[in-house]
Amino acid sequence: MKHPKSLSLLALAAAAALALTGCQAASGGGGGDDGSGDRLRVVATTTQLTDFAAEVGGDDIELTGLLPVGGSAHHFDPTPADLLALGQADVLIVNGAGLETFVDGAVEASGFDGTIIDASQGVDLELAREITAEAGGAGDDHDHDHAEEGADHAEEGADHADADHAEETHDHAEGEEDHDHGDLNPHLWTSVRFAQGMVHEIAHGLGDADPQRAEAYETRAEAYESELATLDEWIAAQYERVPAEQRVLVSGHDSLRYYLHDYGIEFAGSILPSFEDNAEPSAAEIEALIEAIRERGVQAIFVESSMSPKLAQMVGGEAGVTVADAEALYADSLGPAGSGAETYLGATERNTTTILEAWGFTVDPLPDALR
Repeated sequence: MKHPKSLSLLALAAAAALALTGCQAASGGGGGDDGSGDRLRVVATTTQLTDFAAEVGGDDIELTGLLPVGGSAHHFDPTPADLLALGQADVLIVNGAGLETFVDGAVEASGFDGTIIDASQGVDLELAREITAEAGGAGDDHDHDHAEEGADHAEEGADHADADHAEETHDHAEGEEDHDHGDLNPHLWTSVRFAQGMVHEIAHGLGDADPQRAEAYETRAEAYESELATLDEWIAAQYERVPAEQRVLVSGHDSLRYYLHDYGIEFAGSILPSFEDNAEPSAAEIEALIEAIRERGVQAIFVESSMSPKLAQMVGGEAGVTVADAEALYADSLGPAGSGAETYLGATERNTTTILEAWGFTVDPLPDALR
Protein backbone atom coordinates (compact mmCIF):
# COMPACT_ATOMS: atom_id res chain seq x y z
CA MET A 1 0.00 0.00 0.00
CA LYS A 2 1.35 3.36 -0.95
CA HIS A 3 1.91 6.07 1.65
CA PRO A 4 -0.83 8.79 1.47
CA LYS A 5 1.83 11.38 0.67
CA SER A 6 3.05 9.24 -2.24
CA LEU A 7 -0.48 9.08 -3.60
CA SER A 8 -0.73 12.84 -3.32
CA LEU A 9 2.52 13.28 -5.24
CA LEU A 10 1.38 10.86 -7.93
CA ALA A 11 -1.82 12.88 -8.38
CA LEU A 12 0.21 16.06 -8.59
CA ALA A 13 2.55 14.41 -11.07
CA ALA A 14 -0.39 13.56 -13.33
CA ALA A 15 -1.56 17.16 -13.23
CA ALA A 16 1.95 18.40 -13.94
CA ALA A 17 2.31 16.00 -16.84
CA LEU A 18 -0.86 17.34 -18.43
CA ALA A 19 0.38 20.90 -17.96
CA LEU A 20 3.77 19.99 -19.42
CA THR A 21 2.13 18.39 -22.47
CA GLY A 22 0.17 21.57 -23.06
CA CYS A 23 3.27 23.74 -22.73
CA GLN A 24 5.25 21.59 -25.13
CA ALA A 25 2.44 21.59 -27.70
CA ALA A 26 2.22 25.35 -27.54
CA SER A 27 5.95 26.04 -27.69
CA GLY A 28 7.26 23.17 -29.77
CA GLY A 29 8.69 21.76 -26.52
CA GLY A 30 12.01 21.64 -24.76
CA GLY A 31 15.12 23.75 -24.41
CA GLY A 32 14.96 27.51 -24.20
CA ASP A 33 11.98 28.02 -26.52
CA ASP A 34 10.05 29.66 -23.69
CA GLY A 35 12.29 32.70 -23.74
CA SER A 36 14.87 31.50 -21.23
CA GLY A 37 17.48 31.17 -23.97
CA ASP A 38 20.33 28.92 -22.98
CA ARG A 39 20.19 29.85 -19.31
CA LEU A 40 20.56 27.07 -16.79
CA ARG A 41 17.19 26.14 -15.28
CA VAL A 42 17.62 25.94 -11.52
CA VAL A 43 15.16 24.95 -8.80
CA ALA A 44 16.03 25.53 -5.13
CA THR A 45 14.07 24.22 -2.16
CA THR A 46 14.21 26.75 0.71
CA THR A 47 13.97 30.52 0.52
CA GLN A 48 17.55 30.82 1.78
CA LEU A 49 18.89 28.52 -0.93
CA THR A 50 16.89 30.43 -3.53
CA ASP A 51 18.56 33.64 -2.36
CA PHE A 52 22.01 32.01 -2.43
CA ALA A 53 21.36 30.71 -5.94
CA ALA A 54 20.25 34.15 -7.10
CA GLU A 55 23.44 35.70 -5.76
CA VAL A 56 25.66 33.09 -7.39
CA GLY A 57 23.71 32.52 -10.61
CA GLY A 58 22.76 36.10 -11.43
CA ASP A 59 21.27 36.49 -14.89
CA ASP A 60 22.90 33.26 -16.06
CA ILE A 61 20.20 31.09 -14.52
CA GLU A 62 16.41 30.82 -14.66
CA LEU A 63 15.57 30.34 -10.99
CA THR A 64 12.53 28.85 -9.28
CA GLY A 65 12.13 28.58 -5.50
CA LEU A 66 9.88 25.79 -4.23
CA LEU A 67 9.09 26.94 -0.70
CA PRO A 68 7.02 30.12 -0.41
CA VAL A 69 7.89 32.94 1.98
CA GLY A 70 6.75 31.87 5.42
CA GLY A 71 6.81 28.21 4.41
CA SER A 72 8.66 25.47 6.19
CA ALA A 73 10.42 22.47 4.68
CA HIS A 74 9.32 20.39 7.67
CA HIS A 75 5.77 20.12 6.28
CA PHE A 76 5.84 21.07 2.61
CA ASP A 77 3.88 19.47 -0.25
CA PRO A 78 4.83 20.50 -3.80
CA THR A 79 2.10 21.79 -6.09
CA PRO A 80 1.61 20.74 -9.73
CA ALA A 81 3.41 23.95 -10.73
CA ASP A 82 6.34 23.00 -8.48
CA LEU A 83 6.55 19.55 -10.07
CA LEU A 84 6.35 21.06 -13.53
CA ALA A 85 9.23 23.44 -12.79
CA LEU A 86 11.25 20.60 -11.28
CA GLY A 87 10.62 18.33 -14.23
CA GLN A 88 11.96 20.98 -16.61
CA ALA A 89 14.96 21.95 -14.47
CA ASP A 90 18.62 21.24 -15.18
CA VAL A 91 19.67 21.62 -11.53
CA LEU A 92 18.01 21.07 -8.15
CA ILE A 93 19.61 22.70 -5.10
CA VAL A 94 18.74 21.14 -1.74
CA ASN A 95 19.81 21.91 1.81
CA GLY A 96 20.44 18.25 2.58
CA ALA A 97 21.18 17.09 6.13
CA GLY A 98 17.77 15.38 6.22
CA LEU A 99 15.74 18.58 5.93
CA GLU A 100 13.68 18.07 2.77
CA THR A 101 11.84 14.82 3.33
CA PHE A 102 9.64 15.61 0.33
CA VAL A 103 12.47 15.67 -2.21
CA ASP A 104 12.65 12.01 -3.20
CA GLY A 105 8.93 11.83 -3.92
CA ALA A 106 9.00 15.11 -5.83
CA VAL A 107 11.96 14.02 -7.95
CA GLU A 108 10.24 10.75 -8.81
CA ALA A 109 6.86 12.35 -9.49
CA SER A 110 8.27 15.14 -11.66
CA GLY A 111 10.66 13.00 -13.71
CA PHE A 112 13.58 15.27 -12.84
CA ASP A 113 16.84 13.80 -14.13
CA GLY A 114 19.26 16.70 -13.80
CA THR A 115 22.05 17.55 -11.36
CA ILE A 116 21.35 17.71 -7.63
CA ILE A 117 23.50 20.07 -5.58
CA ASP A 118 23.48 19.18 -1.87
CA ALA A 119 24.53 22.44 -0.21
CA SER A 120 25.22 20.68 3.09
CA GLN A 121 28.28 19.11 1.45
CA GLY A 122 29.94 22.54 1.73
CA VAL A 123 29.68 22.31 5.53
CA ASP A 124 31.75 20.33 8.03
CA LEU A 125 28.92 18.01 9.06
CA GLU A 126 30.95 16.39 11.82
CA LEU A 127 31.32 19.81 13.43
CA ALA A 128 27.60 20.35 12.92
CA ARG A 129 26.88 17.08 14.73
CA GLU A 130 29.11 18.14 17.60
CA ILE A 131 27.26 21.44 17.88
CA THR A 132 23.90 19.64 17.75
CA ALA A 133 25.01 17.39 20.60
CA GLU A 134 26.23 20.20 22.85
CA ALA A 135 23.92 20.37 25.83
CA GLY A 136 24.10 24.14 26.14
CA GLY A 137 24.05 24.90 22.42
CA ALA A 138 27.13 27.14 22.68
CA GLY A 139 30.66 25.83 22.92
CA ASP A 140 33.55 27.32 24.85
CA ASP A 141 35.56 27.85 21.67
CA HIS A 142 33.22 30.37 20.09
CA ASP A 143 35.87 32.96 19.37
CA HIS A 144 36.19 34.40 15.90
CA ASP A 145 38.76 31.88 14.77
CA HIS A 146 35.74 29.99 13.47
CA ALA A 147 35.53 32.41 10.54
CA GLU A 148 38.78 31.04 9.13
CA GLU A 149 37.71 27.54 10.11
CA GLY A 150 34.44 28.02 8.21
CA ALA A 151 36.31 29.05 5.08
CA ASP A 152 38.30 25.83 5.27
CA HIS A 153 35.06 23.86 5.56
CA ALA A 154 33.79 25.51 2.41
CA GLU A 155 36.95 24.60 0.54
CA GLU A 156 36.81 21.01 1.74
CA GLY A 157 33.14 20.69 0.89
CA ALA A 158 33.62 21.99 -2.64
CA ASP A 159 35.37 18.77 -3.61
CA HIS A 160 32.11 16.88 -3.16
CA ALA A 161 30.05 18.77 -5.76
CA ASP A 162 29.77 16.01 -8.32
CA ALA A 163 27.37 13.45 -9.66
CA ASP A 164 27.40 11.53 -6.37
CA HIS A 165 25.18 14.26 -4.92
CA ALA A 166 22.19 12.97 -6.83
CA GLU A 167 22.47 9.52 -5.32
CA GLU A 168 23.21 10.87 -1.83
CA THR A 169 20.24 13.21 -1.93
CA HIS A 170 17.86 10.52 -3.20
CA ASP A 171 18.98 8.32 -0.32
CA HIS A 172 18.77 10.91 2.43
CA ALA A 173 15.01 11.03 2.74
CA GLU A 174 14.16 7.33 2.44
CA GLY A 175 12.29 6.16 5.51
CA GLU A 176 12.18 9.70 6.90
CA GLU A 177 8.49 10.46 6.54
CA ASP A 178 8.45 10.83 10.32
CA HIS A 179 10.88 13.74 9.90
CA ASP A 180 13.45 12.18 12.24
CA HIS A 181 16.67 14.05 11.49
CA GLY A 182 18.75 11.91 13.82
CA ASP A 183 21.83 13.50 15.36
CA LEU A 184 22.10 16.46 12.97
CA ASN A 185 20.13 19.69 13.24
CA PRO A 186 19.36 20.52 9.59
CA HIS A 187 19.15 24.32 10.02
CA LEU A 188 22.71 24.74 8.75
CA TRP A 189 22.11 28.12 7.08
CA THR A 190 21.50 29.85 10.43
CA SER A 191 25.28 29.90 10.88
CA VAL A 192 26.66 32.62 8.62
CA ARG A 193 29.90 30.65 8.51
CA PHE A 194 28.13 27.51 7.36
CA ALA A 195 26.23 29.64 4.84
CA GLN A 196 29.57 30.61 3.28
CA GLY A 197 30.34 26.95 2.72
CA MET A 198 26.89 26.33 1.25
CA VAL A 199 27.34 29.20 -1.20
CA HIS A 200 30.73 27.83 -2.20
CA GLU A 201 29.16 24.44 -2.83
CA ILE A 202 26.38 25.93 -4.93
CA ALA A 203 28.90 27.79 -7.09
CA HIS A 204 30.93 24.63 -7.58
CA GLY A 205 27.83 22.63 -8.51
CA LEU A 206 26.53 25.23 -10.95
CA GLY A 207 29.96 25.37 -12.55
CA ASP A 208 29.97 21.61 -13.00
CA ALA A 209 26.52 21.73 -14.60
CA ASP A 210 27.39 24.75 -16.76
CA PRO A 211 31.18 24.82 -17.36
CA GLN A 212 31.02 27.74 -19.78
CA ARG A 213 29.85 30.02 -16.98
CA ALA A 214 31.80 28.42 -14.14
CA GLU A 215 34.11 31.40 -13.76
CA ALA A 216 31.17 33.82 -13.52
CA TYR A 217 29.53 31.68 -10.84
CA GLU A 218 32.78 31.52 -8.89
CA THR A 219 33.33 35.28 -9.12
CA ARG A 220 29.83 36.06 -7.83
CA ALA A 221 30.19 33.50 -5.04
CA GLU A 222 33.48 34.99 -3.87
CA ALA A 223 31.94 38.46 -3.73
CA TYR A 224 28.93 37.19 -1.79
CA GLU A 225 31.06 35.12 0.58
CA SER A 226 33.01 38.30 1.34
CA GLU A 227 29.74 40.02 2.27
CA LEU A 228 28.84 37.09 4.50
CA ALA A 229 32.22 37.32 6.23
CA THR A 230 31.61 41.03 6.86
CA LEU A 231 28.17 40.24 8.28
CA ASP A 232 29.64 37.58 10.56
CA GLU A 233 32.22 40.03 11.91
CA TRP A 234 29.53 42.65 12.52
CA ILE A 235 27.30 40.20 14.39
CA ALA A 236 30.17 38.98 16.56
CA ALA A 237 31.04 42.57 17.49
CA GLN A 238 27.46 43.24 18.59
CA TYR A 239 27.31 40.24 20.91
CA GLU A 240 30.71 40.97 22.44
CA ARG A 241 29.13 43.83 24.41
CA VAL A 242 26.68 41.42 26.08
CA PRO A 243 27.97 39.79 29.30
CA ALA A 244 28.26 36.03 28.85
CA GLU A 245 25.76 35.27 31.63
CA GLN A 246 23.11 37.30 29.80
CA ARG A 247 23.51 35.47 26.50
CA VAL A 248 20.73 32.93 27.06
CA LEU A 249 17.97 32.36 24.53
CA VAL A 250 14.66 30.50 24.21
CA SER A 251 13.17 30.07 20.74
CA GLY A 252 10.03 28.59 19.25
CA HIS A 253 11.79 25.42 18.10
CA ASP A 254 15.40 24.30 17.94
CA SER A 255 16.19 26.24 14.76
CA LEU A 256 19.10 28.51 15.75
CA ARG A 257 21.56 26.07 17.26
CA TYR A 258 24.42 26.98 14.89
CA TYR A 259 23.84 30.73 15.10
CA LEU A 260 23.88 30.51 18.90
CA HIS A 261 27.08 28.47 18.87
CA ASP A 262 28.88 30.94 16.63
CA TYR A 263 28.29 33.86 18.98
CA GLY A 264 28.54 32.18 22.38
CA ILE A 265 24.81 32.23 23.19
CA GLU A 266 23.45 29.50 25.44
CA PHE A 267 20.35 27.64 24.34
CA ALA A 268 18.02 27.34 27.32
CA GLY A 269 15.41 25.42 25.35
CA SER A 270 12.55 25.87 22.91
CA ILE A 271 8.77 25.87 23.09
CA LEU A 272 8.73 22.85 20.78
CA PRO A 273 11.55 20.51 21.90
CA SER A 274 12.43 19.56 18.34
CA PHE A 275 14.21 20.65 15.17
CA GLU A 276 10.77 20.96 13.61
CA ASP A 277 8.17 23.72 13.92
CA ASN A 278 5.16 21.41 14.07
CA ALA A 279 6.09 19.09 16.94
CA GLU A 280 3.92 18.55 20.03
CA PRO A 281 5.48 19.26 23.45
CA SER A 282 4.28 17.39 26.51
CA ALA A 283 3.01 19.09 29.67
CA ALA A 284 6.15 17.95 31.49
CA GLU A 285 8.37 19.49 28.81
CA ILE A 286 6.51 22.79 29.03
CA GLU A 287 6.84 22.82 32.81
CA ALA A 288 10.57 22.07 32.59
CA LEU A 289 11.06 24.91 30.11
CA ILE A 290 9.21 27.39 32.33
CA GLU A 291 11.44 26.38 35.24
CA ALA A 292 14.57 26.76 33.09
CA ILE A 293 13.47 30.23 31.97
CA ARG A 294 13.04 31.32 35.57
CA GLU A 295 16.28 29.76 36.80
CA ARG A 296 18.47 31.08 34.00
CA GLY A 297 17.14 34.60 33.89
CA VAL A 298 15.93 34.42 30.30
CA GLN A 299 14.81 37.92 29.28
CA ALA A 300 12.61 37.13 26.27
CA ILE A 301 11.15 34.31 24.19
CA PHE A 302 11.58 34.55 20.44
CA VAL A 303 9.19 32.88 18.02
CA GLU A 304 10.12 32.04 14.44
CA SER A 305 7.99 33.47 11.65
CA SER A 306 6.88 29.96 10.59
CA MET A 307 5.19 29.33 13.96
CA SER A 308 2.12 30.47 15.83
CA PRO A 309 3.05 32.51 18.94
CA LYS A 310 0.14 31.27 21.06
CA LEU A 311 1.96 28.56 23.02
CA ALA A 312 4.97 30.84 23.51
CA GLN A 313 2.69 33.53 24.91
CA MET A 314 1.26 31.02 27.39
CA VAL A 315 4.75 29.96 28.47
CA GLY A 316 5.92 33.56 28.69
CA GLY A 317 2.93 34.48 30.84
CA GLU A 318 3.67 31.60 33.23
CA ALA A 319 7.39 32.39 33.37
CA GLY A 320 6.92 36.15 33.57
CA VAL A 321 8.97 37.08 30.50
CA THR A 322 8.29 39.02 27.31
CA VAL A 323 7.41 37.19 24.10
CA ALA A 324 8.52 38.79 20.87
CA ASP A 325 5.93 39.29 18.15
CA ALA A 326 4.82 36.48 15.84
CA GLU A 327 7.39 37.29 13.17
CA ALA A 328 10.35 38.08 15.39
CA LEU A 329 12.86 35.68 13.87
CA TYR A 330 13.27 34.58 10.27
CA ALA A 331 14.86 31.16 10.68
CA ASP A 332 12.95 28.62 8.56
CA SER A 333 12.02 31.21 5.94
CA LEU A 334 13.09 34.62 4.73
CA GLY A 335 10.60 37.46 5.08
CA PRO A 336 8.00 38.94 2.75
CA ALA A 337 8.52 42.08 0.68
CA GLY A 338 8.82 45.14 2.88
CA SER A 339 9.91 43.19 5.97
CA GLY A 340 13.60 44.00 5.61
CA ALA A 341 14.19 40.25 5.75
CA GLU A 342 13.67 39.43 2.07
CA THR A 343 17.29 38.33 1.69
CA TYR A 344 19.56 36.15 3.78
CA LEU A 345 21.71 39.15 4.67
CA GLY A 346 18.66 41.19 5.66
CA ALA A 347 17.01 38.39 7.64
CA THR A 348 20.17 37.60 9.59
CA GLU A 349 20.75 41.28 10.40
CA ARG A 350 17.10 41.59 11.43
CA ASN A 351 17.34 38.53 13.70
CA THR A 352 20.47 39.90 15.36
CA THR A 353 18.93 43.32 15.93
CA THR A 354 15.70 41.79 17.29
CA ILE A 355 17.52 39.64 19.83
CA LEU A 356 19.87 42.36 21.05
CA GLU A 357 17.18 45.01 21.36
CA ALA A 358 14.99 42.61 23.34
CA TRP A 359 17.95 42.15 25.67
CA GLY A 360 18.27 45.91 26.09
CA PHE A 361 21.23 46.56 23.79
CA THR A 362 21.55 48.73 20.70
CA VAL A 363 23.38 47.66 17.57
CA ASP A 364 25.89 49.50 15.45
CA PRO A 365 24.97 50.55 11.92
CA LEU A 366 25.76 47.93 9.29
CA PRO A 367 29.10 48.30 7.50
CA ASP A 368 28.89 50.26 4.26
CA ALA A 369 29.54 47.09 2.27
CA LEU A 370 26.23 45.62 3.51
CA ARG A 371 23.94 48.64 3.20
